[in-house]
Amino acid sequence: LSICSRTVEPLEYYRRFLKENCRPDGRELGEFRTTTVNIGKCLCSITTADGSALVKLGNTTVICGVKAELAAPAVDSANKGYIVPNVELPSLCAERFRSGPPGEEAQAASQFIADVIENSQMIVKEDLCIANGKLAWVLYCDIICLDYDGNLLDASVFALLAALKNVHLPLVTINEETGLSEVNLKQKNPLVIRKHPVATSFAIFDDTLLIVDPTAEEEDLATGTVTIVTDEEGRLCSVHKPGGSPLTGAKLQDCITRAITRHKEVKKLIDKVIKSITPK
Repeated sequence: LSICSRTVEPLEYYRRFLKENCRPDGRELGEFRTTTVNIGKCLCSITTADGSALVKLGNTTVICGVKAELAAPAVDSANKGYIVPNVELPSLCAERFRSGPPGEEAQAASQFIADVIENSQMIVKEDLCIANGKLAWVLYCDIICLDYDGNLLDASVFALLAALKNVHLPLVTINEETGLSEVNLKQKNPLVIRKHPVATSFAIFDDTLLIVDPTAEEEDLATGTVTIVTDEEGRLCSVHKPGGSPLTGAKLQDCITRAITRHKEVKKLIDKVIKSITPK
């Protein structure tokens, strides 16, 4: 298989590998790239954030910083706080992205993350309320892609979950005499994470063949993609399929089964890293 054929006829080049049930990077069709996570105030994370994490999925690198601020609850949601996710794809992460306002892919990713937070109930907004109708927490979750090589959604959900598990919020009370909020930085409690959603993405080749954790090149050549989000109970939180090849019920079920297995691997990795950084 010559390098020339990969440049001139990339799809045919891939098909030759796929017929042998492998990929040009040496992976099997159902094999994920090496996954690593770095949590907390370390050299690779955002030291000014209230929680941070860096996730590498092969060559795709995503960092998430969570900043907590105080605000008044919305009038129609007096007992709820806010979660504001934002995904950034700066021009430095890949040639395909341009400087300026968020592009379509970044906006779609931000909406996907917002849907995952809502559908999975990973954080219940009532838990962010400090005083009904008076004060609540706002969690700004900034997810920035540092290096893009496909499968942004899996890496983003993983980084978000890891960063949120790193957040500790100070005790806040409202002084009844003055009506002002008082923040006790010496008494901090971990953020309550109700569910642990994990995303698993697949690329569809020639309408029938499924491969997991696609690279940017594989996404470009695929006839469709699908992302399955599950929680630790094996519950389906979200199915994200932006057009492309249709999936049969059997293929979709296969994706869900694989996603449940992947969830266990990711959860195990997060727990291991958190255990290593927790003071004994």
